[in-house]
Formats: sequence, structure tokens, C-alpha cells
Amino acid sequence: MHDLEPYGRWLYLYDQSQDRLSNFYGQETPEMGYHLLYDHVIHPDWRSMGSDTLYFKILFVDESLGFSVIELIGEWNDLIGNDIMWLKRELIDPLLARGIDKYILMGENVLNYHGDEDSYYQEWAEESAEGWVIGMGFREHILDEWARLGFSRYFLFGEDWNDPMWRTRHPLQLYWAVSARLFPGLDCPSHIPQLR
Repeated sequence: MHDLEPYGRWLYLYDQSQDRLSNFYGQETPEMGYHLLYDHVIHPDWRSMGSDTLYFKILFVDESLGFSVIELIGEWNDLIGNDIMWLKRELIDPLLARGIDKYILMGENVLNYHGDEDSYYQEWAEESAEGWVIGMGFREHILDEWARLGFSRYFLFGEDWNDPMWRTRHPLQLYWAVSARLFPGLDCPSHIPQLR
């Protein structure tokens, strides 16, 4: 797992350590500072939010659109570690305070999910009422568990929301593709930047 790095092709567009409004501004990634996830080490570019099992990297933020893409790795465990609390309090709340209310959570590296109560999900949905939350790329057994728990009340997920080509897109292409699906007839800009 130590070879799994967060997606890095958008770094020329956004770097959370260079974002003056980010909680992570000025924090350099230690070259040898690997995190321990159970009996595995994970790459130091993944950030801790306080959870012992779930790590993240903010891949992109656009203040003008109120939009962020966040990549996750590990095990999402609300039952034992209350990971949704860590995610909400340490990562989402500061973004909400900046006016960010549209999120894409990339979950290809989330291996498992253990659910518990839904109060933090409900709070996040209420505080993002003008926006949206999309779970993209999560494994089928995680999607099944979210569906069983009724989480479609709080965010969108499932095969219809996966974009296996997301790494080839500029983040604004991803934003406008999601927006156009959510709001058919939406006037999208005629020029959307391409990925370098």
C-alpha cells in the first residue's frame, strides 16, 4: 500500500499546502513520514484527519464554484472509529466555512465501510443543501451498504455516478459533467479547460 499515492496530475492546479485558506497551508509532506494503516504503511502524501483507518488528500478546490474533489484511502469505519465525525469536523467543516458545498469523494482506495448512525451525514447534507455530495469510484460492497442504510438521502453514489476516466479530465470538466447531469438544461460554459 505504500506505493499508492494520491492522484497528482492536478497539482499544478491546486495544492492544499499552498492554499492560504486551507488548514494544511504551509504543511510540507515529510519525505519519510509514512502513515501506519493497520499493518501496512501508506504514502506520506495522504493526510490524517484524526482517524486511525481513513486518510485523504484534497485534490482540488474552486472557491468561485464552491467545489472540491477529495480522494480517500483506507477503511471507512463509523462503527468503531466514528470516521464520518473526523471527516466532517476536520475536513468538511473548514471547507463549508469557505463556501464549499459541492463535493466529489473519490473512493477507489477505500477498501471497506462499517456504518453506524447517520447524524453527521444528515448534518452535512443539511449544511450543503444548495450543493451536492457525490461518492465516485467506491467498491460495490460499500455502495450496497450505503444503499442498505438509506444514505441516498444524503449523497449520490452508485454505478451511475462513477467516471472511470476522471483522471484524464480537468477537474472543471468533472464539475460541469456532474452539474449537467444534476440539472439538465444547465448552461455550461462553452470553453472548459483541458488537462495538460
